[in-house]
Amino acid sequence: MAAFKAGDMAVLVSTTVIEVGVDVPNASLMVIEHAERFGLSQLHQLRGRVGRGAAASACVLLYSTGDAPRLGETARARLKAMAETNDGFAIARRDLEIRGPGEFFLGARQSGDAMLRFADLNRDHALLDWARLEAPMLLDRHPALAACHVERWLGGKTDFLKA
Repeated sequence: MAAFKAGDMAVLVSTTVIEVGVDVPNASLMVIEHAERFGLSQLHQLRGRVGRGAAASACVLLYSTGDAPRLGETARARLKAMAETNDGFAIARRDLEIRGPGEFFLGARQSGDAMLRFADLNRDHALLDWARLEAPMLLDRHPALAACHVERWLGGKTDFLKA
C-alpha cells in the first residue's frame, strides 16, 4: 500500500483492508468483485477510496448470481442503492429499509424486524426525534416513573444495557 500511495505502483490489489486509512488522491478506478456479498456501508466506504483527487474516477461493482438464475432481492436492492446515490445519509436510510434495525438492546441480531412495540423508525421519525429531546427532561423530573416504564418494556433485559 505504501508503494501505491507513493506512486511507485500503478495498481493495487487488496482485500477490504483498503477500506480504512488509505488516502490516495490519484486513485481513480476501483473494481469490487462479488459486490453482492458486501453490505451497503462497506460498499460506500470502499467506493470512497477513489475520486478524492482532480481526476475523474469510477467504481465498478462486479457481482455474480452463482448457481441461481438471478441475483437475490436483498443484494439487488443494495446494488441499486449504490448506483442511485453517493450520499452517505441516503445510503444509511436505504440500509435501514433493506436490513431492518435489528435488536436495540440485546444486540444479538443486527438485522431484521425492530423490537419496538410503539413506533416505526421510518414512518415515525418526527415522533422519535421529539421523544429523544423530551426524554432527558422527563428522566430528571420523574425518575421513578421512568424506571417503571423501563421495567415494563424491558423487564430483566435492562441488565444488558449496563454492560
